[in-house]
Amino acid sequence: MNANRSLVYVIILNWNGWRDTLECLTSCQKIIYPNYRVLVVDNGSTDGSEAVIRERFPDVEMLQTGENLGFAGGCNSGIRYALDRQARYIWLLNNDTVVEPNALQALVSIMEADESIGMTGSKILYHDSPEVIWFAGGIIDWQKGDTGHTGQGETDRGQYDHVREVDYITGCSLMAGRGMIEEVGLMDEQFFLYFEETDWCLRAGKLGYKSVYVPESVIYHKESATTGSRSPLYYYYFVRNRLVFLKMHKMFRNWPLRIIKDLKLVLRICLLEDRKRRKLSALVKAYSHFLKSQTGKRF
Repeated sequence: MNANRSLVYVIILNWNGWRDTLECLTSCQKIIYPNYRVLVVDNGSTDGSEAVIRERFPDVEMLQTGENLGFAGGCNSGIRYALDRQARYIWLLNNDTVVEPNALQALVSIMEADESIGMTGSKILYHDSPEVIWFAGGIIDWQKGDTGHTGQGETDRGQYDHVREVDYITGCSLMAGRGMIEEVGLMDEQFFLYFEETDWCLRAGKLGYKSVYVPESVIYHKESATTGSRSPLYYYYFVRNRLVFLKMHKMFRNWPLRIIKDLKLVLRICLLEDRKRRKLSALVKAYSHFLKSQTGKRF
């Protein structure tokens, strides 16, 4: 390790997903940045993850939370651990990703070039279709009450290969600076899963910190490998937390439009998807808990 370079802690959250985590850790061994440590935060797994990961990667640091604290709670535990060990930057990395060797170096270079940058994020491609973009910067549409990924589903032809400020960085690959964290605070754990990083970026922005997309940092993501694509769990937390997020930041006024869009989602589930009853129940529960101000782990 090169002590002359800023210390980065790579924080990988694991919950009953040791197979993906092992592949992610293997790719992290090829990182070319000279001063980094890898921390796996195990979020109370019940599948023997901790033992398997310790056996296969004995030099990787591990932190056991003892229970499932959600994305925000688990990552916050890791961030506290890293800051206590004098990390200048933390890199939140989904366990269901594979990283290019230069991914970390590219993020650090942009962070160090401008102190007003609070967070940076990678260009993220689909693991099974590496020519297709999953994330090239986050967008918030305050008129419609929607968030989205620039370029998602497009073939990567270099059309987004320029560094730029964006509305938010996805927690799939998010680097944050120590100074920003100490001023803004950690992620809000009431979200539990989804929208916690979007909220974090907006809170940082209100204090003058920029969120910047860095296309030279490339990773590959196995989309929804944890919750399952459009699972009842996804629908509950995504819909509930989108409502919480919109209300919290007070920049959205068109609630009838948001309700109509969610009713269209109900129609789509009825017509096109399986497990209809469980998904519809998840949506009803999402709205019910939002109206009752019930947040955190509820599903």
